[in-house]
Amino acid sequence: MDPSKVGTVRRFNRTVTQRIGALNDAFLSRSRPLGQARVLWEIGPSGCDVRLLRARLDLDSGYLSRLLRALETDGLATVSQCDTDARVRTAHLTPAGLAERALLDSRSDDAAVSILSPLSTSQQTRLVTAMAEVERLLLASMVQVRVCDPQHPDARACLREYFGELARRFDAGFDPTLSISAEDPELTPPSGLLLVATLHAEPVACGALKFHPDAPAELKRMWVAPTVRGLGLGRRLLAALEAEASAHGVHTVRLETNRALDEAISLYRSAGYRETPAFNDEPYAHHWFEKSL
Repeated sequence: MDPSKVGTVRRFNRTVTQRIGALNDAFLSRSRPLGQARVLWEIGPSGCDVRLLRARLDLDSGYLSRLLRALETDGLATVSQCDTDARVRTAHLTPAGLAERALLDSRSDDAAVSILSPLSTSQQTRLVTAMAEVERLLLASMVQVRVCDPQHPDARACLREYFGELARRFDAGFDPTLSISAEDPELTPPSGLLLVATLHAEPVACGALKFHPDAPAELKRMWVAPTVRGLGLGRRLLAALEAEASAHGVHTVRLETNRALDEAISLYRSAGYRETPAFNDEPYAHHWFEKSL
């Protein structure tokens, strides 16, 4: 990694933590540090599953438990077990907690104004635009991609969304039983593999490979959730699949796609895939692509 880039990130982190008051033990002039205030805000008016809270904030379970205990001690939150599953715990704000959250919202607005007000209108626009871009890039850096069992709940969730989107976008709908197969055994090593991407422990993308002895591998089930499109995740997933194919001794990857998937077609072309004559009888395909690795 370029040392100058590392140094720039570190300087940015130091500036931001100081400017937003993260170094103070009384965030926004309240009697609690930033960690407690953030958990209080994330619990929200409707409450939040503790496991989801931990995943959303990327916190160690022990540290989150200490933060929640501190909020309980202050009478701002309660944590209770689910009646039907003792493993599930839910955090709720008390009336005092809701009032504190509202006050934090107001003071957070004031803090944002204090950052923007010394700047000119053009500087404010530049800063807000830059912040939005930084947020998107930071989210992209938090996505994790891993090989996943096709029967894992994360994989099933991605594939359900994938099939549902194809059914909505294809002119004639989509029936996976009519398409060339990519069943669980075909996407399980050594026959193939499935990659799943997660953000805050939630599945947001997938892509798969089918391996064939002495023949090109097939790229299947490429899908990215609408909520994370624009983060470069499709290209990252495609590169990860190509790397997996190369690691398995594959020299050529093939895929087919539907004309309705304009963004996918653009991605494949920009990633070096060349259009070829049809090499299978996929009923939903209008374009066939191939790439030498």
